[in-house]
Amino acid sequence: MKGKEPQTVHRKIAILGYRAVGKSSLTHSFVTGSFSEAYDPTIESTQHKTIRFRKVHFATDIVDTAGMDEYSRLSRNASLGVHGYALVFSIVSRKSFETIKQVNDSLLNTLGDAPDVPRVLVGSMEDLSDQRQVSKQDAQTMAESLGVPYIECSAKTGENVAEVFHTLLKEIEKDDGLLAETGEGGCHIM
Repeated sequence: MKGKEPQTVHRKIAILGYRAVGKSSLTHSFVTGSFSEAYDPTIESTQHKTIRFRKVHFATDIVDTAGMDEYSRLSRNASLGVHGYALVFSIVSRKSFETIKQVNDSLLNTLGDAPDVPRVLVGSMEDLSDQRQVSKQDAQTMAESLGVPYIECSAKTGENVAEVFHTLLKEIEKDDGLLAETGEGGCHIM
């Protein structure tokens, strides 16, 4: 007797944050497993990747958005039908960290102040920790005030890149129970 085919679930994720914090590098590193030194400011692009958690395949659309500042608005593509958000700042840029509060407020305002929007706070450029302008404690304090998990990563070294997306999927699926039986570590990238 054969087991059931895995369930396929579509999820749309948006990557938000200040300019030049590594949103595109994070997305590219996750989707392709490689890092590009080239920097071209992003207008907006969508990447696709399937993530398998035991019995569920998550077909993800990852919306890599343009850099935001305190006056930016969310694009239609980054707000409609999105299941979860990565709020990205660079640990080597205090300005990018301070902008996260406005980005989060803009997000919640756009979505009608829903407090349970699945989000994860991401400190990028962890490989440059010798140039750190944002302490882990400051970032953890902000994450706690937002009620979201905090992860530091490096698109350049690949450290914790997949963990950003896995954690966000877990946040998205908290209420649906799709991941309840998998526990920790049951994830495979395809």
